[in-house]
Amino acid sequence: MPTPPDMSTSANRRGFLQTTAMVVGAAVLPTTSTPVAGAAHGDPRALTDAEKVTRLASNTYPLRTLFKRRPAAAGAPAMSGSGPQSADAMKKKYGEITMLDMPQFTIDHFAGVRKMDLWSSLFGDVTDDTMFAKTTWTRDGRSGESFEFDPTTRTSKAWLDQLNARMAKTGVSCHHVSNNAPRNIADLDPQLRRQGIDTAKVWLDACATIGAKTMRVNTGGPRIVPGATATTGYPRNDELVKYIRNAVESFKEMADHGARVGVKVTIENHWGLSADPANMRIILDEVNHPYCEASPDFCNWEHEYLLYHGLEMLMPYTHSTVHAKYWNRWENVDLQRCVRILNHGGFKGVIALEYEDGPWDGVEGAQHLMKEVLAAL
Repeated sequence: MPTPPDMSTSANRRGFLQTTAMVVGAAVLPTTSTPVAGAAHGDPRALTDAEKVTRLASNTYPLRTLFKRRPAAAGAPAMSGSGPQSADAMKKKYGEITMLDMPQFTIDHFAGVRKMDLWSSLFGDVTDDTMFAKTTWTRDGRSGESFEFDPTTRTSKAWLDQLNARMAKTGVSCHHVSNNAPRNIADLDPQLRRQGIDTAKVWLDACATIGAKTMRVNTGGPRIVPGATATTGYPRNDELVKYIRNAVESFKEMADHGARVGVKVTIENHWGLSADPANMRIILDEVNHPYCEASPDFCNWEHEYLLYHGLEMLMPYTHSTVHAKYWNRWENVDLQRCVRILNHGGFKGVIALEYEDGPWDGVEGAQHLMKEVLAAL
């Protein structure tokens, strides 16, 4: 097993938190000026512009409406619509692409960026049914069927080889896979949870073949977690404990597999258990594995106070991957402040440009993110 990162154990994390608490007691994290990168960690040298760009990754999610897709299954969310982010408007402006085009698209639209964050739902040749397996889903009271990339088939493995060839030709690498395929990781049904873990393992194998360093797995369980209930004494939340316990056991097994193939499993604040950074920290501390860490997103929070405080809470667990995001769900998100929190926390990893929604199309939004992140690094 490769040497664990410095902050990967509970003891080191707790030591970091104790040190941070003393520092915060004497000074407030700056919000209006950018600290020199690395200064909090004994490195007074600011990053050069070329070094800053190496810290960035393009992201396929903002570009999802550009991608050639399979016909929508019954009940599946539509990919059309209106406005600058609609499929018609995006394809008219930039053309239609597939994942095999993404390395060159990164070069063409994100100057100097040579890393990618790839969304699992865009993998595969959509004209070849042998690469996809039928799956059922339930979300917000709706159910439906969809077809998802199956990394284990012969044709899928050949397609992954094609992607590797495109990356080698362009010099653009896959850093992270934002994966929605493994489901039910904290589910109370043992069979569903086993299916989710097994799906994660085959995807970890696939990520290893394309050189990805990290892969997100959603915690699963209810999209809105159960709340505490009134008792004769102090309120309790025994229902939540059941899901957290299952998540811990699942992520331990996935992290062990990730260590064998060299790909870290990450938890993103992405609804359910992970909507609360306290739950994320509990799971990560209990798993206590160098191949299981946080990959926070700037905007995937349930209320505005978590935009900055939630990110700060996850810094001791965040080493490899972060999603910088602009999302008009929130008013006036200070992107540069978010980056300064990363700097202050000693984050040296990769920042992916995941524009969600707002006044620009997906390419323009990701380019806006790039400008803001570079300004604060």
